[in-house]
Amino acid sequence: MTGSELLIFVLGTLVGVLTGGATCVRYLRQEVAADIGPRLRRLQLQLDNRESAVNLALVARHTDLGTRLGSEPMPRFPERGGHQP
Repeated sequence: MTGSELLIFVLGTLVGVLTGGATCVRYLRQEVAADIGPRLRRLQLQLDNRESAVNLALVARHTDLGTRLGSEPMPRFPERGGHQP
């Protein structure tokens, strides 16, 4: 490898590193500048809505099971083949 080839290789590597660093800095500045607070609040609201829906479904199921158990006795064994044992 001659001196000029080494110089071209080193110069190319330097330009590549500087370009990559500038791209990373630009991306990071955009992300920091774009306030992520509103996005996080929106995600939290979506999670809260889903949690409320699951809780409502669980309470409704619990209430439904409670009224069924209180009004009619549950059979110990289900009927098989349409006849009673």
